[in-house]
Amino acid sequence: MCGIVGFTNSVGDTGEIIGAMMDRIRHRGPDAEGKYVDEDIALGHRRLSIIDVSSQGDQPIFNEDGSLVIVFNGEIYNYRQIRDRLIDAGHTFSTNTDTEVLIHGYEEYGEKLLNMLRGMFSFVIWDKKKKELFGARDFFGIKPMYYAQMNGTFMFGSEIKSFLEHPSFVKELNTDALENYLTFQYSPADETFFRNVYKLQPAHFFRYKDGKLEMKRYWDVHFDADNGPDLKEWVNRISDTFRDSVKAHKIADVEVGSFLSSGVDSSYAAAVAEVDKTFTVGFGNDEKYNEIGWAKEFSKAIGKENTSKVITPEEYWDSLKKIQYHMDEPLADPSAVALYFVCNIAAEKVKVVLSGEGADEIFGGYNVYSDPDGTLYDRVPRVIRRCIGNIAEKLPAKRGVNFFVRKGKDVEERFIGNAYMFKPEERKALLKIKTSAPDPTALTRRYYKRVKGKDDVTKMQYLDLHMWMAGDILLKADKMSMANSLELRVPFLDKKVMALAQTIPTKYRVTHSKGTDETKYITKYAMRLAAKKDTPKQTAKTAAKKKLGFPVPIRVWLKEDKYYNIVRSTFESENSEKFFNTPLLVKLLDDHRSGKADNSRKIWTVFIFLVWYSVYFDNNGKY
Repeated sequence: MCGIVGFTNSVGDTGEIIGAMMDRIRHRGPDAEGKYVDEDIALGHRRLSIIDVSSQGDQPIFNEDGSLVIVFNGEIYNYRQIRDRLIDAGHTFSTNTDTEVLIHGYEEYGEKLLNMLRGMFSFVIWDKKKKELFGARDFFGIKPMYYAQMNGTFMFGSEIKSFLEHPSFVKELNTDALENYLTFQYSPADETFFRNVYKLQPAHFFRYKDGKLEMKRYWDVHFDADNGPDLKEWVNRISDTFRDSVKAHKIADVEVGSFLSSGVDSSYAAAVAEVDKTFTVGFGNDEKYNEIGWAKEFSKAIGKENTSKVITPEEYWDSLKKIQYHMDEPLADPSAVALYFVCNIAAEKVKVVLSGEGADEIFGGYNVYSDPDGTLYDRVPRVIRRCIGNIAEKLPAKRGVNFFVRKGKDVEERFIGNAYMFKPEERKALLKIKTSAPDPTALTRRYYKRVKGKDDVTKMQYLDLHMWMAGDILLKADKMSMANSLELRVPFLDKKVMALAQTIPTKYRVTHSKGTDETKYITKYAMRLAAKKDTPKQTAKTAAKKKLGFPVPIRVWLKEDKYYNIVRSTFESENSEKFFNTPLLVKLLDDHRSGKADNSRKIWTVFIFLVWYSVYFDNNGKY
């Protein structure tokens, strides 16, 4: 696991500039650094040593004749098999690294190499002869890649903050991203919060030559149910495939640990992987916000050492600027801070951890997936439900009312992912500034088109796999682990696991059957049964337990004087006045405090943007 940076075209002090860019992301790789500079390009690398921990694995790495040079961030779990094929084809290796497999693989197979890989990656290869840059990002977007074309320079890197050190970089807020963020709680489009800086999308590669950038998708998810096998067969297939993935994800020359909450995903991974150590965090003593007791009990049952930490409110709030600095773009997911702290305690004892990200998206684990056609009300004719929904939408937002609003709309109209903060009309009222941000459904439409004709559960999963998972789940997983120089691996997000999951019938992903113990689980149905089969009895309790994730008591804190006042002063600040109608912000805050409405997530969305803006625009990327 590492960090990469680079840029084309020569500038006055190329070596110093690439060095400064590398320093900005030192946290991604404190073990070693390396760079390559010529008249056309500068490449930089920071290394966290996991495989071939000797200096032989330092980057950049070259092919035999030195005509190709690579910088790489990630891990390729099947690199040994590809390496054997390349040796048979006549390639000579000077290291035992997966990095060198990539450069020889590209030399042999070109872009076709990408679909041969099993792992997480973002890498760039410079072809000296062609003067061409080739870059790629992994299938799910586990590892990040940003790029920008400014003032004749093409720059790229694992984190946007490295661009701040380049003289050609123009730092300007992208207000379209702000408006989109107010709805999604993350930046959902290809563009970022920095104008003219973009994300290379998951499962895409690019070529850059003579000032021209070409981009192409090389892989996608294709849900196509196989109705042949029965439930028992699916459970066995999941068990075998996941065990194989965990085995691959444990490849390392250093010790591997695992995160552990009370949920089935992390418990399944920790038990099957047989790691030596598990890590857990929580808040206070309330079981709603603290899973430590559950995690310690489970760790004891599987014979592992558990390290835990109770995060105090003061620690949480004091860390917010640091968190948003490392995030690069504002992310209003409160669990990002909890993830930072669990990474922090893990990094004191191991270099690599396994985590349960991705299981919900690929196996159908979110509670909202059980909503379509899941009630008697769904049998009411659609035209009547739509009429009732239109009436309900005009009433004050409440849980029961929201049900009728939801049921009155098609999934394409109502579902944009697991977070829906401000509706388009609400964000327009909140913002002082005018933007050209599209309606949320304009951003989701291209994904829904690809699964036209599929059932609603499949549509929602496909959308979450491409937007929510990459924009929120994997963003915070990468940035919070790398902030602590820790490699985070996600065995559910494996090509072979996905190839299996996309063929599981919807009824085995989300079921509404109730009765026996074997049919009571609603979401991730077949996967839960596989977890129950493969792990100790305690997992059976875990498989049935309501999903918490990293529960954070934001709604409680915002009613306390100390934190209410922090947020209010931020809402009434000069920065806030630049963008927002501040009286509306204060009303959201006061209504929450008085109990008129739970506005905690909306408040947090705006507050986190203002924290991030202060870090990057008041302090030039310092906290």
